[in-house]
Amino acid sequence: MVAVGLLVTKLIETGVTRNSAAATALYVDSIIAPLLPDMQTNEVLGDTVTRALDETLGQGALGRRLVSYKLWRRDGTILYSKDKSVVAIRLEMNQDLARAFAGDMTARFERIEDIESEAERAIGQPLLKIYNPVLQPWSGEVVAVSELSEIATELERSLRQAALLSWLAVASVTLGFFLVLSAIVFRGSREIGNQSHALEARVRELSDLLAQNRSLRLRVQRASQRTTALNESFLRRISADLHDGPAQLVALASLKLDSAALLDPNSSAEERERIAVAIKSSLDGAMREIRNICNGLVLPHIESAQLTEVLALAVSEHEQRTDSGIELSLSNPPQSLSPSAKICIYRFVQEALNNGYRHSNGARQSVMLTSENGQVFVEVCDNGPGFDPTVVRPGCLGLAGLRERVESLGGGFEIESSSNGTKLKMFLNIDEVNRA
Repeated sequence: MVAVGLLVTKLIETGVTRNSAAATALYVDSIIAPLLPDMQTNEVLGDTVTRALDETLGQGALGRRLVSYKLWRRDGTILYSKDKSVVAIRLEMNQDLARAFAGDMTARFERIEDIESEAERAIGQPLLKIYNPVLQPWSGEVVAVSELSEIATELERSLRQAALLSWLAVASVTLGFFLVLSAIVFRGSREIGNQSHALEARVRELSDLLAQNRSLRLRVQRASQRTTALNESFLRRISADLHDGPAQLVALASLKLDSAALLDPNSSAEERERIAVAIKSSLDGAMREIRNICNGLVLPHIESAQLTEVLALAVSEHEQRTDSGIELSLSNPPQSLSPSAKICIYRFVQEALNNGYRHSNGARQSVMLTSENGQVFVEVCDNGPGFDPTVVRPGCLGLAGLRERVESLGGGFEIESSSNGTKLKMFLNIDEVNRA
């Protein structure tokens, strides 16, 4: 309301001031113009013209209304003024004079406290200051500017009445809108209140059912986590561990046997010996894994190690087996994690690195671990050619085993693959796996 009221009041004041100024300027020009000489040929006023202007502006209604009158030349010289002391003085033109010489009439309403001239302020009445361009009749060119200061008592009264009426109108409209909107809001509030009571009963019923379902889900999940952490369900454990551990090492040894350097008779003895040592190391590792599985031991050194050590171990073993470099990034790792979760993460990294090495020839592989909002995230990436995850056989032990292992602990598993590389992602809820 205040913003609209101020805007309307300003528009009314501007419009009324300009209309009043235009009427006064037209009236004064109709009287003064016949007295002025041709300002294009005469740049000064003669004594006859000056006396005629003095008599015209100093008598009658026009003399009572005009406090001052000046006639300006384009270079800023005052050609005529009621105050004879400023005649023929050249002054710097203000903005209003410049606009008038550009052809625009300007007007400014000045209240008593806004008047700059001491002589005009001493009159004790508001003024309407007008800057009106004087045009050459036949060419329309601005040859001079007349500056008028008119007593504006009536104008001030009109502006006050207009401002009062505009504020009353704006306040009335605003109050009307407020009452209508209030009625709509109160009616909607009652309707919402009636529906809220009906919904609360349904919400209570649904909340009870959700609480029961949540309790049952947590019980089932905890039971699944305990079963996975203790046994992993013999057949599943044997198949997954054999594939994730010994099978990968044997596969790496098989890849080394197919190495071109080993088959090429021109290869040096040192190169063949290095490959043979790597094959033997992979086979020895496979035998150790098989013995551990047969004895019912699943990487006991991982269970007592920190998660950062587990990841460093998985990366270093892969680097030793493949003679490749892996970029490892650890950000805010969790301080404590259950053995089942660490085993799951170790197997995930091991399988993902082996798959990436086998299918992308180890093209810039990296492992990244982050932890935030009570969850641990692990991501294994490579820059290989990628594959289509939708065509992977459902019975494939590699990816299927990883997904099953992660989801059995209540986590999530995701594959992203394109021509720019492959990303395998997993996450676990730290609190849930630690409670299991």
